[in-house]
Amino acid sequence: MVAKIKIGKSIRGILHYNENKIAEGEASLILASGFAADIDKMNFENKVKRFKHLIDLKPSVKTNALHISLNFEASEQIDDSKMQKIAIAYMEQIGFGDQPFLAYRHNDVAHQHVHIVTTSIQRNGEPINLHNIGREISEPARKQIEKDFNLVVAESKKYKPHSAIKPIDSSIITYGHIPTKRAINNVIGAVIDTYKFTSIAELNAVLKLFNVVADRGAEETQMFQKKGLQYSILDSSGKKVGVPMKASSFYSKPILPKLEEKFERNLEKRKAYKERISDKVSGVLNRYHSISEQTLIAELQRRGIDLVFLKNEQGLIYGTTFIDHISKTVFKGSALGKAYSAKAIAEVLSEEDLPKINLLGIDKTYLPEYTDKKSSLKPLVKINFLDNLHSKPEESFAPHLAKPKKKRRTIRR
Repeated sequence: MVAKIKIGKSIRGILHYNENKIAEGEASLILASGFAADIDKMNFENKVKRFKHLIDLKPSVKTNALHISLNFEASEQIDDSKMQKIAIAYMEQIGFGDQPFLAYRHNDVAHQHVHIVTTSIQRNGEPINLHNIGREISEPARKQIEKDFNLVVAESKKYKPHSAIKPIDSSIITYGHIPTKRAINNVIGAVIDTYKFTSIAELNAVLKLFNVVADRGAEETQMFQKKGLQYSILDSSGKKVGVPMKASSFYSKPILPKLEEKFERNLEKRKAYKERISDKVSGVLNRYHSISEQTLIAELQRRGIDLVFLKNEQGLIYGTTFIDHISKTVFKGSALGKAYSAKAIAEVLSEEDLPKINLLGIDKTYLPEYTDKKSSLKPLVKINFLDNLHSKPEESFAPHLAKPKKKRRTIRR
C-alpha cells in the first residue's frame, strides 16, 4: 500500500473533486465517520458544513484541509468492507481517528484506491500538528496496516506501481460539455500536483502522454505577451481537438503565473532525483554499442522512465525529455548532462540492436569513452509513448494525541 497526503487550504475544493468523481460514475462514498446523518441522506452542503464547523473554531490556521489517498497494488481485490476497515485503521494510527472524515472509493484507474477527506482542526479548536506527518507518522502507519491486512508491501518486488492519471479518449469526448472540461481538469490537476517540471515544455511532455497539451500561442500574439495559457485535448495522432479552453476557466486555475511559481519550487525539489534518472538511463546505454530507438524507449519504460523526443518539421530531433514515473520527475536531456542531450542520444541510435562489450565488466556505470560515436543525426520514426505508459517499472517507492469521546460512524451496508 502507498499512502499520499496532500495538505491544502480548501476543504470545499477537495470535496468538489471527489463529488465530481461520483457524478461521473468514477467513485462512490463508502464511509462517513463522525457524521450524524446516513450517507444517502447527506448532500454536498451537509458535508461542507460538518468540516466548516471545526475550521471556523480556528480561523487563524489557513492550511487545514487534508486529502489522503491509499493506493493498493493492482492485483489486489479489496471489497468495500475491507477498504472501510483499512481507512478507519489508518486514520486511527495517524491520530485522526476522532476527526470527521469521508472515504471515497475511486475506480478511475487500474489499481484500487480510496480517497479520504478530513480537517486538522479538532473540536476543542486546536489544530493537529501536520509537520512531517507523512514521513514520521503516515509511513509507520501504512507499514503496520500492510501487515495487519496482509497487503502487498509497497517496497517489495511484487508491488507494481500504475499511473494514477487516466488518458483522455478523444473519440468519446463531446467538446463544450462539462465532462470534457472535467476530463481535462482531472489530467492537468493530477499532473501539476504530482510531477516535478520546470518549464511549459517539460509540463507538456507529461500532459501529452495523457492526450492534453498546454499552449501559450505564438510569440507575436497578444495571448503570449499577456502570459495567457490554454489547454486542449489531443487525438491519437497528436492533433488538437475542438476549441481550446482558457486556463483561468478551470477550478484549479492552472494559469501561467501560478505555474511559473511552481517551476521555481520544482528546480530545488527535483535535484534529489537527478542521479537516479541518469543512473537508469546510463545503465541502459552502457549495455549497447548502438541501440534502436524502439528498444531504448522500451528498456527505459521497464525502469519507469519515458523518453520523449522533440523534433523539427524535417523530423530531426533537437531535444530529449526524460519523465520518471516513479519519482514523478521531469528533466530535459541537457539538464541531466551532455551524455543525455539530443545529439548524444542520436549518436548511439541505430536500426538494430547490437550488444555492447563492456571492457571493464561493469553493467551499471556509464562510460562515455566506450560509446559508439560514429553514427550521425537522423530522422526518427514517430513513437506512440502511450503504448507502454503502464509498463512495469523495476522498482517503486512511496515518499499522539489525547482522544476525546468517539463519534458515530456511518457505514454503508
